[in-house]
Amino acid sequence: MTEIPARTHTESETTTVTTDVDPPAPPPARKSRAALAALALGAFVIGTAELIVVGVLHLIADDLDITVGSAGLLVTAYALGIALGGPVVTALTIRVERRPLLVLTLLVFLGGNLLALLATVFGLLLAARALTGTLHGLFIGVATAVAAGLVPAARRGQAVSMVFGGIAVSTVLGVPLGTLVGQTLGWRAAFAGIIALSVLALVAVMRYVPAAPRSGGGGLGAQVRFAFAPRVLAVLGTGILLMGGQFTAFTYLAPFLEDVTGIPGAAVSVFLLIFGVASAAGTFIGGRLADHSASVTLIVGSTVLVLALVLLHLGGSRPVMVALALAMWGLVGFGVVPSLQLRVITLAGPGGDLAATLGASAVNAGIAAGSAVGGWALAAYGVDEVPLAALVVCALAVPATVAIRQLRPPAYPERSLAQPDPRDVRDASAVKASADGPVEAEPEPAPASPAVNSTSEAAETGP
Repeated sequence: MTEIPARTHTESETTTVTTDVDPPAPPPARKSRAALAALALGAFVIGTAELIVVGVLHLIADDLDITVGSAGLLVTAYALGIALGGPVVTALTIRVERRPLLVLTLLVFLGGNLLALLATVFGLLLAARALTGTLHGLFIGVATAVAAGLVPAARRGQAVSMVFGGIAVSTVLGVPLGTLVGQTLGWRAAFAGIIALSVLALVAVMRYVPAAPRSGGGGLGAQVRFAFAPRVLAVLGTGILLMGGQFTAFTYLAPFLEDVTGIPGAAVSVFLLIFGVASAAGTFIGGRLADHSASVTLIVGSTVLVLALVLLHLGGSRPVMVALALAMWGLVGFGVVPSLQLRVITLAGPGGDLAATLGASAVNAGIAAGSAVGGWALAAYGVDEVPLAALVVCALAVPATVAIRQLRPPAYPERSLAQPDPRDVRDASAVKASADGPVEAEPEPAPASPAVNSTSEAAETGP
């Protein structure tokens, strides 16, 4: 039997809740590393699948007898699947155990890519991309929540960075290699490679990822209430600003390098590689920094990001300064992602499972919005002014990161507010951790006293 002091809405008030369920301990370090590697592999496959069509759009257009512009809708369909479909499917599967859900997600993802491989008409290929995009959002949300539960509280930022690191590495290795395969053997061969990698990821998850309790409690309504709480939406909005600002410039980085910096077409890939390697390294470094202080990481990262864009704008005609700016940008731009995701999961409390998927939705909403802003800046002022537009958007994110530092997780998990699912009993006293320090999530109490209920209500309406 364990007694855990329950946090309330004031520092001086505490209520002791007694439970017969001891908090589950993370698995041994060796098993945790293997599980995190399996999740990272899954993220690598999914990240590769997301962008692989960019390098073979003209091949798809020629094969299916459509325009390249129409083929570009394959990217849009995937992004919409992540942003809209991911949260919906997560909500519908909120009571499914995490490990079986990861396995099922990869199985259907594999099937979706097989459908894309066999598609002979554009509509079927478009539907397959929307389906796999939805599963992308579901997998990343569940994987980050599972990863955070595989390690002690002090290392959760690093665990989350393993998942996002898989996506970052896919932009450096997976996408270029997939594009090479597609250009050499045809676009269907690129999808065949994704299917093969999906099988490997599926086997790895089945072999190494242990059973994991759901991080949320209560029903779907309770999950939605906590996942869409103002404190969570504030962090998601900050994420949209940060990612939107970056993709305002990144979407049109290649023409900027060619027209402003004077880099010949073949050498543009070298500068993109600098950015990609820095992004991958920044994701892993950002995970470690998130464990020290996610809030400070967001503030410092967004500030350095603005400075990198200033350097890109002012030194755009000098290749050395541009290379330095891209390295700085890559390190901090994607280095803040683990901190954003950790804050979202933590601030959602018992709505963490659903909120984890909203993080991916916010990133893709930022990408879509940023691309639109960049297109407007390009048309109105020219490609040389696009980094300035990105700078303005990212500058708006700096005070937002300062403001969200004051936000705190809910004091009580949802299962102290609503009738619990009996399947949640074994993990009812799981310990949550905030991004800037551990916050204990109380276990499922026996019928709560009036004092406990009133405290819970106050906590729910807190920041």
